[in-house]
Amino acid sequence: MTMLTFNTYSSHPTSLGKPGNARTGLHRLFAAAIVSDQFRETLLHKPEEALANGYLGQTFMLTDQEKTLIKSIRADTLTDLAQKVNRALKGI
Repeated sequence: MTMLTFNTYSSHPTSLGKPGNARTGLHRLFAAAIVSDQFRETLLHKPEEALANGYLGQTFMLTDQEKTLIKSIRADTLTDLAQKVNRALKGI
């Protein structure tokens, strides 16, 4: 059984402002949703719970704005969620 970990994608809080690390938390969030049916369903239907519990014991480093956005969007599929997040972030 292969286990996906996010150590490769971890981001230090002081590096969040650098262009190469922008949105790393969102990338990790969507990666977890891609590999885990259970996490994906929780993210789509109970986003507050998904953000609070994280994935495999690791939480996601998201800005308050990103957390609010994820919690406010209603989507039936991960594709729909990703498109709505992308559109919202482009407007910021």
